[in-house]
Order: sequence, then C-alpha cells, then structure tokens
Amino acid sequence: MPDLRHTDIQYLHGVGPKRAELLRKELGISTYYDLLYYFPFRYIDRSVINHVNELTGDETAIQLKGRFLTFTTAGEGRKRRLQALFTDGTGTIEVVWFNRVASIQKSYNTTTQYLLFGKPSLFNNHLNIVHPEVDTVTTENVAQGLTGVYNLTEVLRNRSFTSRAIQKLIATLLDTPAVLHIDETLPPEMMQRYRLMPLTDALRNIHLPTDQHSLQRAQLRLKFEELFFLELNILHYIKGSSRRLVGHVFSRVGAYFHDFYNNILQFPLTGAQKRVIREMRADMGSGKQMNRLLQGDVGSGKTIVAFMTALIALDNGYQACIMAPTEILAGQHLETIRPLAEAIGVKVALLTGSTRKRERDVIHEALMSGELQILIGTHALIEDTVQFRNLGLAIIDEQHRFGVAQRARLWSKNRTAPPHVLVMTATPIPRTLAMTVYGDLDVSIIDELPPSRKPVTTVLRHEPDRFKMYQFVGSQLREGRQAYIVYPLIEENEKLDLHALEQGFEQVREVFPHYRVAMVHGRMKPAEKDHQMMLFASGQAHILVATTVIEVGVNVPNASVMVIEDAERFGLSQLHQLRGRVGRGADQSYCILMARSDLGRDTRHRLQVMTQTNDGFVVAEEDMKLRGPGDMEGTQQSGIAFNLHIANLAQDGQIIQMARNAAEDYLGEDPKLESVWGRKMAAHIREIFDKQQNWGLIS
Repeated sequence: MPDLRHTDIQYLHGVGPKRAELLRKELGISTYYDLLYYFPFRYIDRSVINHVNELTGDETAIQLKGRFLTFTTAGEGRKRRLQALFTDGTGTIEVVWFNRVASIQKSYNTTTQYLLFGKPSLFNNHLNIVHPEVDTVTTENVAQGLTGVYNLTEVLRNRSFTSRAIQKLIATLLDTPAVLHIDETLPPEMMQRYRLMPLTDALRNIHLPTDQHSLQRAQLRLKFEELFFLELNILHYIKGSSRRLVGHVFSRVGAYFHDFYNNILQFPLTGAQKRVIREMRADMGSGKQMNRLLQGDVGSGKTIVAFMTALIALDNGYQACIMAPTEILAGQHLETIRPLAEAIGVKVALLTGSTRKRERDVIHEALMSGELQILIGTHALIEDTVQFRNLGLAIIDEQHRFGVAQRARLWSKNRTAPPHVLVMTATPIPRTLAMTVYGDLDVSIIDELPPSRKPVTTVLRHEPDRFKMYQFVGSQLREGRQAYIVYPLIEENEKLDLHALEQGFEQVREVFPHYRVAMVHGRMKPAEKDHQMMLFASGQAHILVATTVIEVGVNVPNASVMVIEDAERFGLSQLHQLRGRVGRGADQSYCILMARSDLGRDTRHRLQVMTQTNDGFVVAEEDMKLRGPGDMEGTQQSGIAFNLHIANLAQDGQIIQMARNAAEDYLGEDPKLESVWGRKMAAHIREIFDKQQNWGLIS
C-alpha cells in the first residue's frame, strides 16, 4: 500500500508529470498527502439554481442553468477576448474569457444546456461573469448538493485547472486503498469522549460532504486533530523535565535594585508592574532558565520593568543586555535607562551599526572585563566579536521583529549556561494565540496603565473633512502642543508613496507656514533621520511628517495629535502602535484617521474598531479575526502557522481549548508517551514537526 506522505502526486490517475509539476509549483502539492489535506476554503450548494433577473452583482458565487445565445471575439493579440451572451429564460448575462479563446469557442455551442458557476460583477452597469466554470447539464450534477471550492492561482485557471478539476483528482484519491485503509491517529477513548468522526470518514466528508451535518462533523474532527497534536507537542515539551535547561541562580535582590526602587524611582509602580517583577524574580531564582514573554500595551511601563529585572542580574554579579530592532528604539531605551543607571553607579553603553570602531573597541574591552554592566543595542549585539564576561539576562524588545536565528545567537552569548531570556512586545497577542504559540513560554501581562495616562480620543475622517482637521491641528499647535502626520510607505509602491509623502510635506508647510515642519522616512541616511527626529523631540520642530519609521521608539510627551493619512492601508495593530506615540503626556491626546469615503465594509469595520477602543488586546483580537494569526514561530511574519490546513486560531478558540484539555488529560496518564497509543502519537508528532525547529528554548 503506498505511503501517502511520500507517494509522488504524478502517480495518481489523471495527473502525470506535467500536471504534477504545475500542482507542485502553484499549490505546493507534491504528494498524495498534500492533495488529501488540500481542503476547500468554502462550500456552495450546487443544487441551488440562481436566476439572472435576481442578481445584483454583489453575490459571492452563483449558479445559472441555461444556454449561450451568441459568441463573439474582440481585441487583438494579448488583448483578444471571447464574449458570450448567456440566458436562463429570466434575463441575459455577459460571459468573458481572456485566455484560451480558440479552444473555449470550440468547446461550447448555442444548443446545449449548461450550468454556469462563477462570481457575477457589474461592469459599465451590465452584469458579467469572467472565466466561469461551465458544465453540461446532467441529472447527476444538478442534484450534486454541497460542493467544495478550492483556492486556485491565476496560472492554474489559465491552464484549465478549475476547482472542479481539483475535486475530481481528490475523488480519485479517496478511492485508493491508501486512503480507504488510512490509520486512525487518535485513541478510541478520545474519539468517544469528544464524539469525533473517524478519520477516513472525516477526510471524505471534508471534500465530498453528504450533507451540512456531516460537513460540520468532519470539520470538527480535523480541526480538533490538528490542534490536539499542536498542543500535545508543546505540552509534552514543557512537561519533559529533561528539556528545561539549568539556569543561573539569582538568589538575591541587592543594593542596585533597592537603591533604585527606594531612592531613584520617582513614581509608584502599578500593581501589574509589581506582579510581573515578582514573577520574573521567582523564575530567575528557581535554578531553571527563565523563558518569559512580557506583554504590555504602549505606555504600560515595560522599560522600567525590564530595567529593574536587569538590576536583579547585576545584584547577582551578572551582566544584562537589551536588544531592540531599530537604532531609534535602542537609542530611546538608552535615553530612558542611562540617567537612572548612572544615578546608582551602573555603567550602560549603546552598540549599533552606526557605532564607530574606536567606541566599539572600548565597549568590547569593557564587556569582557565586566566593567560594562548593561549593553543596549540592535542586531550589532549578536555579532561574533561581541563577547560578554558573564551574560546573565538577555532582554529582547519587540521580539517579533527579529528572526529566531538572530535571537538564538544572542541566547548563546554565555558559554557556561544560557542566560535568562525575557522577550517583550507592545503588540498585544490574543489569548488563544498566546496560549497556543507561546505555550512553551511563561507569559506575564502588564494589563494596567499608569493612572496619569488619559485614553487617546480616536476619530475617523474623510477628505471633505480635511480643512476641519487642519483647523483642529492648528488649535493644538497654538496651545503649544506638537503633531505627527503619518503617511504609508509600502514597498510595492515605493516611488509613488514616497512622492505622496513629499507632496504631503509641502502641503503641511503651506497650511502651517508659521510652524517648523520636520520629515522622516526610512530612505533617509541615518544621520539626517536622527537630526530631523531630534528637531521634533527637542521641540524645535512643531510637526513631524513621517512614515511608520516612528511606529516605535519615539517618546515626545508634548505631542498630542496623530494624523494618519490613508489609514485604510494600515493594519489594526500598526494603527494601534502609531496611536501609541501620542497620549504620553498629561494632556488629552487625539488620533485622526484620514481615509477614503468609499471604504469597503471590512475596511470601515477595521477603522471603526480603532475609534471604539484603546485596549490593545481587543484590537489584537479583531486584527487576528480579519488578517489571520500569522506565522507563530516567527521565522516568517506572515502565512499560516505550523502549516495549519483547516484550524483557524482566530475563530476556533473553543476547539483550541478542547484540544488543549485533551492533550493535558492524555499526558496526565502517559506523560512520556510510552504506551502503544502514546508511541503512535509521538511518531505522528515527529512526522508533522520534524521539519520545523523547536524555537521554545530561545523564546
């Protein structure tokens, strides 16, 4: 019997070498297993026949039954297209093909009845369907019922590879002995407890559902299985006592910490800040390596918590480092920490790509001697030439901006034992995602803002409101405040966007001739960028026109207005990060989202979320629902995590919890996966995750 995971797809009847290469290149389908687990992204009821006279052009997909009235060609060369008029007796609709014009024209006629399936749209006030699926009417396909719709690329469509063609290949695969006799992956007791459909039945019903109920049961079974093995892998790793590395024992809180807390700190810590410091102190004194994620919204006080945690390392004779993703953010940390450190006799330095060689040599020598106690920097910290005498704590800020391999190099800077690791993020992570992704990390959350912080008032405005927006900004400037005006700079339209930024800069200068305007974007030389930023930070410039380069690392308490141009082009989390640049002082602050008037429903909803809440965790939940969870391991910043085929971390919270409970229960009875079923499941885990490095040790 062929092995599903290793049998080349070309050997399936109906595929062959050429189609196999196409499937491999376009959809990543190389084996029988890949095809079997290439699930439909939605389903339509093919027994439902729509009518032309009821169509509006807003439908997702429709099916018409009728015949073609005419066929005509238009255009020349690459612009040649085939146009047809189709009628179902209630009206007519235009059908258009831009590829394979000659072969399509030979395939259809004006006497046969056809089923037309596709997405209607309005063009010049006329309904049309571009590249529909066309089938001859038969008794079988009219009564087909629920049918899966598969994602396809434009290349596949141009090569006549329709969703129906994928379905036919899968139907052939489902009837092969390898699938008919596929091994069950879950223990019978678990299947019974959670009332799960057998795997073979689930795979058949996910592709060829007999009815809605069977489809739902198949979806539950496959989502549960996928999430169960993800949770089992994480929990098995956590519970394996041999996997938890020995760490430096920070047994005391000494003079540095107490001197700072009692004599230097000028404001009371929030209850949340005190709680997370206690959590980290307990970790670092346990004898095991701390591996902790610190989440906190913008302005929640993560930097002070990180500094006080570093002082615990210093009190125990170790060094600490803080790595940030940009020179701006690293410099900001230095400005915040250095005066506090110097006040208690702690030596701090900054190391970035811009640090001169003479300064680097001094830093390297001071690190090796132990004279330099806290090093703040960027990717420069992970260079081979940077060696610590005794690194005890590595703090990584905005950790999602670093690749895991980069984080690993920092983690290996201590040769005797790994340093304690604290990773921080100001991008709140939804509960279901944190539970799954960071299941092998301890998570601390600063869920309380300092009492002096006022919520930022956020409003959505459109182009007709521009004059009023400028009037409002002017009123804030007259009161002595400062303002940010942010433009998108997206790589795909780099020249166009940069032009828009520069035009915006000139327009702002014209509107506010009596105020100094600075401009910052990522294409500037570092020295010029720093100069412009310093003009704004010092108050010499009143308005900063910028790109998202100011998303993190800019702390100007006097800035009270954030205007975000073309706000519809930003994601929710990015908008929330930008909004976090204001509201850092005692005055009421404002965020104005400028967007087009003709926004789509989802885009308008996304922007309205920003106007309704300042809670970063609420924003993160909504962002994940709209955009998906992203890549959980951080080796990429997009894509579906762990190659999830069917589960959705944004929408399947209940199933995640159910799968986690099942994994915990199973490991409670078989912690080392040594039983018959335990060994089978351990083997299945290896098949799934062997190609994906476990980055838990380095957060």
